[in-house]
Amino acid sequence: MTQPPQQPTGPVGGPYSGPPPGYPAYGYPPPPALSPGGAPLADFASRLLAFLIDSAILGGVALVVALPVFFIVLFNRMSDVIESTDPYTGEPDPSTFFTGLFVPILLLELGLVLFMLVVYYFYTVEMLLRSGQTVGKKALKIRVVPIDPAATLTRGMASKRYLIEFVVGAIVPFFRYLDGLWQLWDKPYQQALHDKVARTVVIKVFP
Repeated sequence: MTQPPQQPTGPVGGPYSGPPPGYPAYGYPPPPALSPGGAPLADFASRLLAFLIDSAILGGVALVVALPVFFIVLFNRMSDVIESTDPYTGEPDPSTFFTGLFVPILLLELGLVLFMLVVYYFYTVEMLLRSGQTVGKKALKIRVVPIDPAATLTRGMASKRYLIEFVVGAIVPFFRYLDGLWQLWDKPYQQALHDKVARTVVIKVFP
């Protein structure tokens, strides 16, 4: 007669005691990264959307200011170029074309860049000093704060953010991309390069 198989007399493994200390429970997302002050850090998507909103606002300002001036300068300078056109060849005088049209447009573009840097300064620095938020940041419920929880956001901090993000970004090719993407791999506070220089972090705020 065949004997039934023997059943194990003791547990194969011990009872499950949960994940090791410092690890999230299985099946649950990891806890959000926190600032030194204990507030949740703003995620990349929120910061990107806030940046796009602010860029749309400032881009609208640039169009409102630049387009009328551009067309006025172009109309006035084109009339000078047309008057210098050789009636036999139908071509404008090269020196008149260069000094009468190319140089003014180049200077106009340079002036627009300088004008926008001034606008960006007042938009970012002054608004950050009031509440730590621009329009875009307020819409996405995020705020710039000092990395030191006991400190207050100063004009120097806001100005450093502006200089790195906008002035250096306008001069150095591709720097703005590197600056913005830096937060994706920065640990532990997910700072962009302008945050590191200014010693700030961006946190989530709740109503």
